[in-house]
Amino acid sequence: MRILFAVVGLLALFVSCACGGDDTPSRESIEREIDHTTNLVKAARELREKFQNDPHRPTWHFLAPDGVCFPFDPQGCVFWKGKYHLFYAIQVKGKGAWGHASSVDLVHWVHHPVPLTVNAGDPETAVFAGGAFIDKNGVPTMIYHGLDIGTCIATPTDDDLIHWKKSPHNPVIRLPKKGDKDYGRYHVWDTCGWVKAGMYYSICGDKPNTLPETDGDIAFLFRSKDLVNWEYLHPFYKSDRKWTPADEDCSCPDFFPLGNKHVLMFISHTQGTQYYIGRFQNDRFHPERHGKMNWPGGPVFANDSLVDNKGRRIMWAWACESWERDTQRAAGWSGVMTLPRVLSLADDGTMQINPVKELHALRLNPRSTDAFAVPAGSDLTLDDVSGDSLELSLQVDLRQAKEFGVKVRCSPDDAEGTVITVKRDAGLLTINTTKSSLRDDIIQPFPYPQAAYFPKKIRQSKDIRIQEAPFKLASRETLELRIFLDRSILEVFANGRQCMTQRIYPLRKDSRGVKLFSTGGAVTVKSLHSWDMARANAW
Repeated sequence: MRILFAVVGLLALFVSCACGGDDTPSRESIEREIDHTTNLVKAARELREKFQNDPHRPTWHFLAPDGVCFPFDPQGCVFWKGKYHLFYAIQVKGKGAWGHASSVDLVHWVHHPVPLTVNAGDPETAVFAGGAFIDKNGVPTMIYHGLDIGTCIATPTDDDLIHWKKSPHNPVIRLPKKGDKDYGRYHVWDTCGWVKAGMYYSICGDKPNTLPETDGDIAFLFRSKDLVNWEYLHPFYKSDRKWTPADEDCSCPDFFPLGNKHVLMFISHTQGTQYYIGRFQNDRFHPERHGKMNWPGGPVFANDSLVDNKGRRIMWAWACESWERDTQRAAGWSGVMTLPRVLSLADDGTMQINPVKELHALRLNPRSTDAFAVPAGSDLTLDDVSGDSLELSLQVDLRQAKEFGVKVRCSPDDAEGTVITVKRDAGLLTINTTKSSLRDDIIQPFPYPQAAYFPKKIRQSKDIRIQEAPFKLASRETLELRIFLDRSILEVFANGRQCMTQRIYPLRKDSRGVKLFSTGGAVTVKSLHSWDMARANAW
């Protein structure tokens, strides 16, 4: 995509220069420009074809248009004037910046020029994680961490949110340095903001090992009347060791109301995406529940969310690659988001997680079956369901069995295959990638979900091939699975209250089969619906 932007820019320059005037180029310079542009167009076509033929590049998950994007945090997500805007971390000339794409349907995305980067004269050395909110005047506002200086503000100059202007007052919350009066009281790191009762609020998470005297993940609360002058209030919440270890951090914070509660969604660099549900009273957050969206061996990392015109809270998270850095560089791309997920609260106060309904627009070749049994102890191959781009929806009576599972991306001889299992007695949902790929450059690391990119962190990590998440069925509850497979990314939703993600990279072209199995007794599949999924990404 950046190559295509460059081509368009060069053509515009050529047309401008060809119009005459004192700066009319010579014939020789025009010929050089033609040769250069021709080479760019050729390279753009070759890159596009390379991506389209890559068996691991997702075709309908949001992903970076080109290049190895590390990190690829979603941030600054906002719904504005009928469009969903997704901003995300990229690198420009080796420095952290934000990319930008927009969509009217959450499925098809238009990529835009880089909106936030480090320009000459800027005080920050990189544009890091932050969020978006609508200010008191109805203007979308970005609040982000400016590396080495603190919290910064930017506002758009157009309704398409293409162009942004940084506040001349940046940093509005300065990072305390050694010797400052606030040094040691709080830290300024990844941030988010909101408006309440005519006041602006911001929390800054705490990056790893910043304040040794703090115990576990923590965030710090600030308040302002005008987005310029901010006062530090106090620690935003107190973490509890029954939920998170003492060595975790709170990064990429995202704080929002949900139902009659509030949610703080964040990552730790060792565990990935997680959240607290609780009460927000007297400018303090009181966590009452804790949950995760990633477990050892999983790839789900940085997160962000927005609320749309339908009142839905929709989130994305970065699904880190599981192949090593040089493999990513050879492929020419990395950076994939999870599907957009709708968050809500159940009657019992637990988190509900469901894919957006807009994904139905991608369904092709519908297939359905009546109820059938899956005998215990053997695999049942689904002859009419196969591929690497699928949605499956199953309702299963699991009462007579201990386990039920679905195998995807299976080779005919079972040398490759990924196993999704619901373990009724153990109360677990698992994804087993032990046989997902015959490649030897894959790691599903713990800790550090992003470790595959760092040779040093690979050596410090375990390779966890069975990711396990808690999932309990009530005694008479029907199992409802929705499985989304998009080449190298797999997402599994269970009964609207649990969701798992994994990256898989089968080596063999014939690893396309789908099988069902049961252990400890037969199960009844009450319904099975499947669809092929249409391509949404241009390449």
